[in-house]
Amino acid sequence: MTEAVRDLAHLSHVELLTPRPDESLAYFRDLLGMEVAAEQGDSVYLRGFGDYELASLKLTASAQAGVGHVAYRTHSPEALERRVQALEEGGAGGQWLDGDRGHGASYSFLDPDGHRLELFYESERYEATPELQPALKNQPQRYPGRGAGVRHLDHVNFLAVDPGENRVFLERHLGLRLTEQIVLDDGVEAGVWLASNQKSYDLTYTRDLTGARGRLHHIAFFVDQREDVLRAADIFLEHGIVMESGPHKHAIQQTFFLYTWEPGGNRVEICSGGYLIFDPAHEPVVWSQAERAKGQAWGMQTVASFHIRGTPPVAEEEALLAGAAR
Repeated sequence: MTEAVRDLAHLSHVELLTPRPDESLAYFRDLLGMEVAAEQGDSVYLRGFGDYELASLKLTASAQAGVGHVAYRTHSPEALERRVQALEEGGAGGQWLDGDRGHGASYSFLDPDGHRLELFYESERYEATPELQPALKNQPQRYPGRGAGVRHLDHVNFLAVDPGENRVFLERHLGLRLTEQIVLDDGVEAGVWLASNQKSYDLTYTRDLTGARGRLHHIAFFVDQREDVLRAADIFLEHGIVMESGPHKHAIQQTFFLYTWEPGGNRVEICSGGYLIFDPAHEPVVWSQAERAKGQAWGMQTVASFHIRGTPPVAEEEALLAGAAR
């Protein structure tokens, strides 16, 4: 048995693109309760109160919604070099970048579907300003008491033409491990959930029914308890934010969830719960087509838009939604 690769420490941050930067900023800052950590050019860097790094969200003004890149921090400089070598030897090499606010040099590359990923090690640890100093020294920042009060970035869900192809790529080159998956009756992998550490997942690929490549399904932020998800729903209601699905409980991964659309057009999840994996010999949980047809954990059927819409939007979405409505 080949020993598992454990070179990636955790999901670090995501760059989200928005054509409505001021309104998107208000959503993340005021409704989710994130703090602005820095600003540079067309980008604003935001953080949850539990993030130890400077920022977990880079919000960048753009002509269309979507994701710019997703970044992982490695366990060491040597781990970073090993993953770069694996990518280059596997024919998936990218390029070195000088770095960005909050972290040093990074290695940028594409997955098989065209999503941009980055790896880095050197990172800036957040130092709270006087007004955000926490009472407990083992917490990076004071709880904001504003909006949903998200603690940290939880996961990213990409859409992909072939989730299975991306799974193999990430297992082979980055050492991510598969924890759960959906396998249809014809053998197609419709969804894969991958983890870099003891979290049950931090990166997901689900099938893009439009056939487009390189799109985002959603990004997710963690809150401490289910009641915080319910409170977030009331906050979104009061501010006219569209809630697509939930609050409810997922069958896969067991998270309590609420999906919304931020003003720039990207899907954002507020989630709580889930589970950790301590078993080093954990076997992936496989869900069949019939099992997924039963809906979420308590039987709620997911709305059609959840399986079709992504960012950037494509024309094929409307035809698929019209067909689902018939």
